[in-house]
Amino acid sequence: MNFSGRVDLTLPSKFITTREPPPRNPAIKKCTKPTFRICYSKRGKVEIIERMRILHTESSSGWGGQEIRILTEAEGMRMRGHEIVFAVSQGGGLALQARKKGFIVYEVSFKKRALFKTLLLLLQLMRRHEIQLVNTHSSCDAWMGGCAALLMRKKIIRTRHLSTSIRKGLNSLLLYRLLADYVVTTSSCVIPMICKQAKRKPEHCVCIPTGIDPLLVKANEEEVLRFRASLGVMDEDFLVGTACFVRSWKGIFDFLKAAHSLREEKHLKWIIVGGGYLREYQRVAEEMGLGSAVIFTGHLDAPYAALAAMDLFALLSTANEGISQAALQAAYLKRPLITTPIGGLPEVCKDQQTGMIIPPRAPKEFAKAVLLLKNNSLLREEMGRKGRKLVEERFMRKQMLDNLEEVYAKLYHVELKGK
Repeated sequence: MNFSGRVDLTLPSKFITTREPPPRNPAIKKCTKPTFRICYSKRGKVEIIERMRILHTESSSGWGGQEIRILTEAEGMRMRGHEIVFAVSQGGGLALQARKKGFIVYEVSFKKRALFKTLLLLLQLMRRHEIQLVNTHSSCDAWMGGCAALLMRKKIIRTRHLSTSIRKGLNSLLLYRLLADYVVTTSSCVIPMICKQAKRKPEHCVCIPTGIDPLLVKANEEEVLRFRASLGVMDEDFLVGTACFVRSWKGIFDFLKAAHSLREEKHLKWIIVGGGYLREYQRVAEEMGLGSAVIFTGHLDAPYAALAAMDLFALLSTANEGISQAALQAAYLKRPLITTPIGGLPEVCKDQQTGMIIPPRAPKEFAKAVLLLKNNSLLREEMGRKGRKLVEERFMRKQMLDNLEEVYAKLYHVELKGK
């Protein structure tokens, strides 16, 4: 900042992505409003945004389901003609992955001590890229990104990825009302809480789960056999698996306790797919004497062969779940599910239809469910078929993108009608 009465908003070189934005068509350079097109869906005539310039902000530094959802959404919107820019946490997993996909990425600090500096940076990059819509995703970036958008008079979407409760009082009113023109959740169970605490009308909140890309989520029989063989899993072995960013609330300890209780069961093996805090649970598995019965793969960029290699998929979360992408992928690959009733998990794991729901922190119940499905191949096949049908009807990538574009259109309908 200088003292000539003007604010110097030049971005420091370390914040400039190595990929410069492509030159924009002069014909649309001065366009500050999105363009529209008319589409027809089962609900009739729908006006859809043709082209928008969207800024995604994310203060989380991890690389899990939330960050994968953001990147998946951005890729889909780019394919539909929208321009996407990222402002994400320095050194975060999303920054690396988004750059690999060719997006424009700015790494900024969302720490409180950098509040003013980051706010200036966001204002500058919004001007530079002529941003029309800001989509915030976590608490810290929702404050900073939301304030920047408010100052620039841009529309704001706040995406809530988790099912955890939000802080009551002024915090809810500011984050989910003042700093959000529309709230998108990944699980319908979160909407009543947000509407109540932020005093939002239900029509300004919508659940848009992460969609499955059928061109991506697939594995042929040869890939599945090769994967099982690489782990020493025989044809006669029954493989129980989970896939997640391994952390305390994912129920990994309950998963291991069930494996320990069934250690005498023949031809039963267990697999944990995903990175995260693995060492603690590897140590627990060693102390339990599970040896080669439990396999830790670590992070897999494309876990689809691993999911298809499982005979059943389990996610024993105790908190914080939206609609699990891994559970959706497993269901799409016709794997029967065992989950807890936390968050959005029951929206995919329909009890006695696509899988079985057990109480959280109940390894004995989990072990019983595993044995039941292990000994009933017909039930597994039936649940697998129903799971695939459910995903195809409700959780496909095209549906996710269509619903998001409808939100964009609704935001601008309000503005256009008022003119």
